[in-house]
Amino acid sequence: MAKDIAEGDRLRAQGLKLAFGEKVIQRNLDFSIRRGSIFALMGGSGCGKSTVLKAMIGLLRPAAGTILVDDEDYWAATEARRTEIGRRFGVLFQSGALWSSMTVAENVALPLQMLTRLDQPSIDALVRLKLSLVGMGTAGGKMPSDLSGGMRKRAGLARALALDPSILFFDEPSAGLDPVTSKRLDDLILELRDGLGATVVMVSHELPSLFAICDDGLFLDAETRTAIAHGSPKALRDSCDHPTVRAFMERARPDQPNFKDDQHGRR
Repeated sequence: MAKDIAEGDRLRAQGLKLAFGEKVIQRNLDFSIRRGSIFALMGGSGCGKSTVLKAMIGLLRPAAGTILVDDEDYWAATEARRTEIGRRFGVLFQSGALWSSMTVAENVALPLQMLTRLDQPSIDALVRLKLSLVGMGTAGGKMPSDLSGGMRKRAGLARALALDPSILFFDEPSAGLDPVTSKRLDDLILELRDGLGATVVMVSHELPSLFAICDDGLFLDAETRTAIAHGSPKALRDSCDHPTVRAFMERARPDQPNFKDDQHGRR
């Protein structure tokens, strides 16, 4: 039975069902995300993690159920109201999703130009600020093709921060990054959460990142098409008895047979 929304909850899903036509992706999802937490959507490939994220950021209407943002039913709202609610969101897609024909600064400026009435000098100042927040203060004039994978992620994050969102959504932020760059990105996410007070929702199957920064999460199962565990990644690793969850949490890298979160440099 779904609980009443707690005062500290930023987001909540109730009876959520996601489908493409007759194909059900996930169903009967009930979960809440506390303000200021870093919440992980976990599970193996094809379980629907990114699909759940799309519903939460307004890209996919659920087949059933509700998504509440600060107690307000997002999908029951008018299109204009959903746009207003969506301005609280900052989204970093897996690829960074930068416009290749624009400089880094122009990419970061785009949401400010489209969704605010700020003059260009004010926008330029904010772009410099957002780039400095992610450690790219001197990279505004570069093209996306000039950037490494980690720098593209940082540039995408700067753009996600453009409108001062209270909720940040990350889709596989560490995918394709080497361990050192991945750790730096994890540290940056923690700094942004702590410094800005943002709530973070991230899709990931990268165990180092999950163990290092996430304090809550939901484990989605492709076979049953629903959630089979709820808790922090470390708690699920240490105490969950479900065989699917244990197999996911205890999988090891070929070169690190005793893989644990301390392989990420932190316990």
